[in-house]
Amino acid sequence: MVKIDDQLTTPIEYFYRWEKERADENFLRQPYGDQWKTWTYKEAGQEARKMASALRGLGLEKGDHIALISKNCHQWVLADLAIMMAGLVSVPLYPSLDKGQLSVVLEQSDSKAIIVGKLEKWDDKKDGIPADMPIIKFSKYPASVDIDKGTAWEDLIASNEPMQDVHTPQLDDDWTIIYTSGTTGTPKGVVHTYMSPATVARSEELNNNLAFFTPKRTRFFSFLPLNHIAERTAVEIGALMSGGSMSFAESIDTFAKNLQETSPTFFFAVPRLWKKFEQGILGKMPQKKLNTLLSIPFVSGMVKSKIRKGLGLNDALCLITGASMTPESLKQWYFKLGLNLREGYGMTENMGAFSNMPAGGHRPNTVGKVVANCECRIDPDTQEIMMKTPWTMKSYYKDPELTKETIVDGWLHSGDKGTLDADGYIKIIGRVKDAFKTAKGKFIVPTIIEEKFSTCPLIEQICVTGLGTAQPVALVNLSESCAKLSKEDIKSKLTEELDTVNKKLHAHERIASIVVTQDVWTDENKLLTPTMKIKRGSINDRYGEMMNSWCDDKECIIWE
Repeated sequence: MVKIDDQLTTPIEYFYRWEKERADENFLRQPYGDQWKTWTYKEAGQEARKMASALRGLGLEKGDHIALISKNCHQWVLADLAIMMAGLVSVPLYPSLDKGQLSVVLEQSDSKAIIVGKLEKWDDKKDGIPADMPIIKFSKYPASVDIDKGTAWEDLIASNEPMQDVHTPQLDDDWTIIYTSGTTGTPKGVVHTYMSPATVARSEELNNNLAFFTPKRTRFFSFLPLNHIAERTAVEIGALMSGGSMSFAESIDTFAKNLQETSPTFFFAVPRLWKKFEQGILGKMPQKKLNTLLSIPFVSGMVKSKIRKGLGLNDALCLITGASMTPESLKQWYFKLGLNLREGYGMTENMGAFSNMPAGGHRPNTVGKVVANCECRIDPDTQEIMMKTPWTMKSYYKDPELTKETIVDGWLHSGDKGTLDADGYIKIIGRVKDAFKTAKGKFIVPTIIEEKFSTCPLIEQICVTGLGTAQPVALVNLSESCAKLSKEDIKSKLTEELDTVNKKLHAHERIASIVVTQDVWTDENKLLTPTMKIKRGSINDRYGEMMNSWCDDKECIIWE
């Protein structure tokens, strides 16, 4: 471990450096059908400087807040650079927000303008923007809707000269307000100063934990929401600090193709995507056949290489999984293919950077070790994980009371229950508030039970719940593999899985029934966060009235 020194560089200062030193090297790559359009560091700098002039031309002054709502694309990054160059504070928002949510966040964040970009829906948002708020709209992308309000990005670029006296921030200047994904309730505006990304970047420079600094330039592929702290830190700031390149996906339909064509050296994904990759591979090659091929020495290497190339991950030096816990069984499945999924763990409040799995030190069922320059302790009474980092947030925006409740004597309360072993590895056993009590007065920790279903190929998503019922109930979404099976086959296999899991549980933990829900849980129906984590409160609200009847039902497998 190398401790952070005082050689701190902000994200925009990294860009200024590469704008000079790597002027003609590709920085951004945007797919359009079968073609890729690229922007060098010099080209990106010129466009961002023009937009910075345009933003100041709107009357925005240093320290003003400007919202940004768009799916990932090259203009998202250019807009972020322009905001920093102009000395403004970015308020990046989830592109799935509806007009009501957008209206609340724009008002709460004191945003004075908004940049609107690549979106799948617009009519459900535009009325949430105040009539007098300036709007800048990105170009029209394939698979995105037309934005019928605001000034076109291209028009502003054409009518403004590049800003020459670009802003160089102080470390204690506000950098961004990032709104949490709302897993545990109302989203909160997390204020980070430039100290946060600068110290995270310097720590990585000194320790090279994520393999950003290698003889070859790092290639990043950006598809998880850039307004989420994990993608912002690992991918955007990762590219800026290392002088790497960023490529994007055009759409869900072209995702696999775009990933293959990028062949990133660093790749970050959430557990649900890793599961979908697994299901896609097993849909072409059943597990039994795969096991056989992997057991043959000469054939094994060719099969692994073919699968890795098919995914676009053959050049990957670092594969990170996070946002929610990845089942150990899934990580072990990838290990057999030569793909080492390294768990990462953190919060919006500390840049998503608190622990990760060492490259050569995997420890099952943990989220790795506390990263350099950070401290962890476990509350002896509640088992809550407490965090201390150099990049902890400044505050929750306009909420000093919640800030004081969350950060006590420099320790950030995570809300997660866990353990810390003698070697510094953290194990998460659930949320402090996720545990619920059954009618028998017994506490249930749902994540522990859900983990035991992780190897079942029929289950895409699961939520164990049942506050006040005699026994817990498992609500599930079925995976794509069930499409080939009859209802009776599914029932038989789920019954067998339920029997197997229940035998491993204490009597009060045993699942009364598995309920196959009608609706697929998504971000749009508010049952998942934009990073595909289950919103337990919303699921309980949706299905709570049926819990007792499902628990008492004589059938152990129920279709809603």
